[in-house]
Amino acid sequence: MLYDPARHELLTDTAWDEARARAAIEAITADVEAAFDERALWPTHPLDGASHGTTGDKCLYHGAAGVIWAQVCLAEQGMAKTRDWSSFAEALVEHYRAAPDTGTAMPSFWLGEVGVLLTAWRLDRNAVDLDVLFRLIEGNRDNVADEQMWGAPGTMLAALFIHEATGDPRWRALFDADASALMQRWHRSDEAGCSLWTHHLYGEVVDQLGAGHGMAGNAFSILRGGPNATAKALAAEALHATAIERGGLANWPQYAVTPRRGRTELLVQWCHGAPGMITSLSALDDDESDRLLRAGGELVWKAGPLAKGAGLCHGTAGNGFAFLELFRRTGDELWLDRARRFAMHAIEQSERLAAVYGRLRYSLWNGDAGVAVYLHGCLGGRAGLPLLDAF
Repeated sequence: MLYDPARHELLTDTAWDEARARAAIEAITADVEAAFDERALWPTHPLDGASHGTTGDKCLYHGAAGVIWAQVCLAEQGMAKTRDWSSFAEALVEHYRAAPDTGTAMPSFWLGEVGVLLTAWRLDRNAVDLDVLFRLIEGNRDNVADEQMWGAPGTMLAALFIHEATGDPRWRALFDADASALMQRWHRSDEAGCSLWTHHLYGEVVDQLGAGHGMAGNAFSILRGGPNATAKALAAEALHATAIERGGLANWPQYAVTPRRGRTELLVQWCHGAPGMITSLSALDDDESDRLLRAGGELVWKAGPLAKGAGLCHGTAGNGFAFLELFRRTGDELWLDRARRFAMHAIEQSERLAAVYGRLRYSLWNGDAGVAVYLHGCLGGRAGLPLLDAF
């Protein structure tokens, strides 16, 4: 079995409806706006756990920074009516420093200070001391996690985004230094038949493959900075060596050699499995990679929407972004049609969850803010995950 059917649900029969997608974006963004409190931020959803502080979470992944980013991004595209968030930039940083989401301040891009500072800078370029942000990114270069959530593969993206926004060469130099160090830690595994990173993560030492914590995510961060022939070759080798194929379908395990806590199940979600391989390794253009990524897309379609929810990291919207990426890659309308079918299912999942809990899930990567961003991508057939491809 390339996937566990129990983790998925039957795709809704609801046909793509542009008006309904637009209405869902409007409803989500209006609710997000109404639910915001300058002191408490947004309430942490029960499915996301309790905050360490007296206010809601602040990080990019499932906290205020990510939700604000989504509101601003959608407003810039004419898809949301939102306040002028620039006046809240300094307060966002203060909220984080007073009560970090992880209990203590971390430089992490997704869960820590780098992501919060980057968001605040996007809101108001005078609200952040860029020298502080530079040092945080530079100091995270040798983080032994060596993956996007905590390590340099995440924080180096902040340097790249600032360089792209300003043209300041010191940020490009910072990104390049991080990429060079990351490349030096990309070591050959004879047992896996390819080169991998070793991740010291949550008390274990593992060799993960996926977008959220592994090879694909690391390779994406390097290749996001532009052409790198060595990185492309190593990523393609790993993609080919670790693929598991059955009947025209392909998936990838969570771990190449050493399972974490004995977990050997094959997942089909952005953070682990085919969807994240497709979105992370879109730069690979050799014939075998193209064949495998398409086979991965067929698996995502066959498996169906995730029962876990509508979000990006391990939900229906994240899997749908794989279809948008394949549409961008191939120009084949089949993939856009599939993305839009998943979009309608994600709307229904979001509505079901809101009925159960009496409110939305205020989170970019786990909740409804991410669903709104995905729906916007489906409207125009645009690939590109938030704060990975798009800043």
